[in-house]
Amino acid sequence: MAGEAYRARLRALLALAGAKDANLAAFEAAFVHESAVRERLAQRSNQRLEFLGDSILGFVVARSIFERYREADEGELGLRKAALVADAAIAQTAERLGFEHLLVLGAGLAKQAPSKRRSALADAFEAFLATLYRESGIEAVARFLASEHIEPFERAGADLVDPKTTLQEWSQRRFGHAPAYVDRSEGPAHEPLFFAEVSVPGEVRAEGSGPSKKAAQRAAAARAIELLAERYDDVASRVLSAPSAVAAKAATPARRRSVRAAVQTKRKAASKRSRP
Repeated sequence: MAGEAYRARLRALLALAGAKDANLAAFEAAFVHESAVRERLAQRSNQRLEFLGDSILGFVVARSIFERYREADEGELGLRKAALVADAAIAQTAERLGFEHLLVLGAGLAKQAPSKRRSALADAFEAFLATLYRESGIEAVARFLASEHIEPFERAGADLVDPKTTLQEWSQRRFGHAPAYVDRSEGPAHEPLFFAEVSVPGEVRAEGSGPSKKAAQRAAAARAIELLAERYDDVASRVLSAPSAVAAKAATPARRRSVRAAVQTKRKAASKRSRP
């Protein structure tokens, strides 16, 4: 299926992932799109690997932000995770790493503009993570994601936006209606735990909890955004206030420097806390 030039590209990617001695044939399977199988260019697609990789991506990203943002509440953690696991974000990383040149596509899809193949890039990225996990273990995946996806994404210096505001603006624009929240509390009066369920018209329900009604609603909104971002790129694009190169250019140099400084300060503080 693959020529020497293809294998050379794949070896370079595996070296970047710290798996230069891994089985090339196993990784080749991660790049076979379903369209190639339909046109009988390959026998099996990467869909099963994608299924596993999606869960691995979610776990590794969740663990990473949980450990590094120790003061963040559930709503902030959910929003950060949604930004990092969205198809738009992982497709961008896959494109930067040269996944486009490794995809095995059906002729019809291969002829389309690169923008039409973003979903295939995201699928291949998740399938690659699954294969890396099977060949080299979860920590190899964690190192690869940290250096090639999470850290570059955060170095862009984008600010998180409020999840309730993001969800409301998106829902009103698409459906003409705001999300609806249902709240309840449990526990003693002096220390209640609040729960919120949010529903977006005709689309999704999500739940969250927190020490206050506001915190619970933020957590529910962040979870709803995470679910919606799997289906709609325009949700993912609003998770951060400046997630794209265009938006980053619009920010002033002073603002970008201040954001980067804040990120570095958080990382240093987290590093100190993690030392014995």
